Amino acid sequence: MTTPLQLTAADGFSFPAYVARPQGAAHGAIVVLQEIFGVNAHIRAVVNSYAAQGYVAIAPATFHRVQADVDLGYTPDDIAAGVALKAAVEALPAPGVLQDIAASVAYAAQFGAVGVVGYCWGGLLTWRAACMLDGIAAAVPYYGGGMTTAAEAARQPRCPVLAHFGDQDHAIALDSVLAFQKAQTAVQVQIYPAQHGFNCDHRGAYNPAAAALARERTLSFFAQHLR
Repeated sequence: MTTPLQLTAADGFSFPAYVARPQGAAHGAIVVLQEIFGVNAHIRAVVNSYAAQGYVAIAPATFHRVQADVDLGYTPDDIAAGVALKAAVEALPAPGVLQDIAASVAYAAQFGAVGVVGYCWGGLLTWRAACMLDGIAAAVPYYGGGMTTAAEAARQPRCPVLAHFGDQDHAIALDSVLAFQKAQTAVQVQIYPAQHGFNCDHRGAYNPAAAALARERTLSFFAQHLR
């Protein structure tokens, strides 16, 4: 079952989220953090897929502070628009969108332990949430753009983290992933023979084998920690 949801952050800002609930009793909740394309058809499908696994799944609209109702595709124009929106959110005064993620985690906590998963820019936000927010039992960033920079790699996670990367990622150099792995010995880093966005079946970079293996590992990780 899917329903719209309106949440309020600590600073009083109200934002929408897409929510899907399992048919039976939930055994935890997962906050899903979008790519630079908004809470689009792909992200809604990801949310629905976690609900099918027995979790309440919530995707907050993390662009809402700069633009409402963002739902982009994957054309060059869509990518340019998404990059600009991401830059606008990243330029917000701290703590910025982390307040919206914190509000989503707080809402999700009523259903049990909370995991966070994010893709692309959402992967970076997932990493930051794991390092800066309380109430998260496990975090899984997929090819988090920017999270392997020195500044981000210096952060310390407050919860278990499983990170997925592709070794052919045009946006994240493999050397930086290996350096991140060396610096973050407690983080489970998995590297796949795949490109950036390999989990997204709406993109040319989609890699079914890598996506399936990462999905299997992610579900196992959440099953272990969301108890």
